[in-house]
Amino acid sequence: MANIEFVFWWLFVLLPLPLLIYRFSPAIKQQAAIHLPYLPAQTVSAKPRHWWIKALAVAIWICLLTAAARPVWYGDPVTTSPKHRDLMLVVDLSYSMSQEDMKSGDQFIDRLSAVKQVLSDFIRKREGDRLGLILFADHAYLQTPLTLDRNTISEQLNRAVLRLIGTKTAIGEGIGLATKTFIDGDAPQRVMILLSDGSNTSGVMDPMEAATIAKKYHTTIYTVGVGAGEMMVKDFFMSRKVNTAQDLDEKTLKAIADTTGGRYFRARNQQDLQTIYDTINQLEPITNATQTWRPQTEWFAYPLALALLLSLVVIIVRRNHV
Repeated sequence: MANIEFVFWWLFVLLPLPLLIYRFSPAIKQQAAIHLPYLPAQTVSAKPRHWWIKALAVAIWICLLTAAARPVWYGDPVTTSPKHRDLMLVVDLSYSMSQEDMKSGDQFIDRLSAVKQVLSDFIRKREGDRLGLILFADHAYLQTPLTLDRNTISEQLNRAVLRLIGTKTAIGEGIGLATKTFIDGDAPQRVMILLSDGSNTSGVMDPMEAATIAKKYHTTIYTVGVGAGEMMVKDFFMSRKVNTAQDLDEKTLKAIADTTGGRYFRARNQQDLQTIYDTINQLEPITNATQTWRPQTEWFAYPLALALLLSLVVIIVRRNHV
């Protein structure tokens, strides 16, 4: 009931009006009854039960006042930004994302799990932006179109699994599909965050060609290279140093960012990822221009319908006692 408000609440001061009229109006003079002794006693009409009529009349009056006061039910507040930013997350889903070289606390987790954890927090903070999600491996796939529903983006990201769309890396197609999604929008700002741990090994579009097209449509691309790089791995009898990020094409990722006016970041562990997305939050601040509104539903029809129903009952009761 906390969401119900009366627009003309002051009309409830009229509630005692019928009582005042009944109390101060002049009484009706009772007419003397004519008794006809020769009529059968059974034909004498019984008087109606006045308390029924009075109770119904009071209920009708309350319903009519409630309807006149215009009850309105308000839903939960909805906040929107009149000038939103379109922000597309382009995430590598190639099989190399299963590499467990991302340090999180005292243990190592796979790259995709680290990305999911950090990106979920990043998505939660992007209130007012329209977000979309593209996954790419052998080909690029639009997982979630641009939307203001951040919960949906987080859920779709967390449901992503490896080998969903192949095992290779189509960076160019990911950029191209994101740019195509931007074209139909009217947002004044278009931002793409591309995350990959390899080089372009699949797809029909070259990454630099895709970046040039993205620049043409005023899109800024921030690129993130994922992979620990050199780390010590234990064998049966000894430890050896390996480079877990040897497939990472940092040169191309840097060139993509430079072409579109963005920046390239390197993530060697989960903490690096967190710092990178905090930095992007600062580079692309959330707009402060917001509008808040509450959906409303008029409820005056309900007490008005009840008043009409009770009036019908009064008519039936009085008719049966006439």
